[in-house]
Amino acid sequence: MMNWARQQMANVVGTQEPIHGPSACQSVAEQAKTTPYTELSKDDVKWTAMDATSVETQTFYLFADTGHLAFVQVIYSSVAGIRTTVQWNTKVFYPKAENKPILWSSDQLTGVDISENKLNFYADNCAIELSEDGTAYSVKSLTNEKSIVNVTVTRVSPGFQVGTDGTTSFGTDPAAPWGSMRHVFWPRNTCVGTIVTEDGPIDFKGKAVFIHCLQGMKPHHLAARWNFANYQGPEYSAIMMEFTTPPSYGSTVVNVGGIVKGDQIIYAGSSNKATHTEFKEDPENTWPEPEAVKFEWTGTTKDGKAVEAVLEGPLETRLDRIDIMAEVPYFVKMIIASAAGTKPYIYQYYPTEATPTLKLKIGDEEISEEGVLFTEATFISE
Repeated sequence: MMNWARQQMANVVGTQEPIHGPSACQSVAEQAKTTPYTELSKDDVKWTAMDATSVETQTFYLFADTGHLAFVQVIYSSVAGIRTTVQWNTKVFYPKAENKPILWSSDQLTGVDISENKLNFYADNCAIELSEDGTAYSVKSLTNEKSIVNVTVTRVSPGFQVGTDGTTSFGTDPAAPWGSMRHVFWPRNTCVGTIVTEDGPIDFKGKAVFIHCLQGMKPHHLAARWNFANYQGPEYSAIMMEFTTPPSYGSTVVNVGGIVKGDQIIYAGSSNKATHTEFKEDPENTWPEPEAVKFEWTGTTKDGKAVEAVLEGPLETRLDRIDIMAEVPYFVKMIIASAAGTKPYIYQYYPTEATPTLKLKIGDEEISEEGVLFTEATFISE
């Protein structure tokens, strides 16, 4: 009972968590032992909009045929159910040949309204709407004149969540968890539309990825580190999201991801691994900044064929390093400001000099495909 009370205090005011041990993290990997993944329905992409402390995001990663890369994102954050803040972010990376700085805009939203069926998000000058058949999102934002968004993302492969509900739970009583982490993915989509900048419109015809994430606790209580891989090739897409809990939950590693081709899920599950094969100390914050990575997916197809996939190589010059405490909106600072030892940074990469190659084996068939890779490494706490 004392641990539970201390945990609730930590959730609300940010005091240090007690050591619960790994048993207080019920990884989605347990679900995946019997149900590796489930395909998404419209119900699985509904907004939760929790009253308790949480951060919920919908993020669209856009890979334009022109070589431009972008993500657009809405962040819905609640602090102990007392204060809710919603932010719209747009980030555009230009091809090296254009030699332009990153376009970044972040704006607090007003007039926020989630539709009665929980499928559509609205705010003043902003809307994310799911089509009636559940296969496409219309994403529009006039919240910032420097980055006017008007794109449509249409699903090609089925969406999936690992296990039965995509959720890792936190708490000493599994029947009454005090926190959760959930991811759902649309791993392969087409995109049409534009992001209009001060220099004119950028055509984002190409590929896209959609991820809905719910962190049902303070983010730094759930995860100390993150790795994210987003590969898009001519035929295949591969996605991976890995987080490591803080020592309070035994530094448990949870990994979800999958590989798709066209309208088929080749594999999805939790038996994946992200490794920084080379790294250097960042003198600004002492984090081990990755210089080369290896992402591995291992599992089986629905009909029992073994699946092995590897994506590895140098990361080249990073796209960006984000000091979260310096750049994120006020509401996130509120959530993590009182956490001792927290110094969150995100490192973003888009290697192009050595073309990323997905090496895939399905049963006896071996496939090698060149594509594009956007990857992130996030360090929050030791």
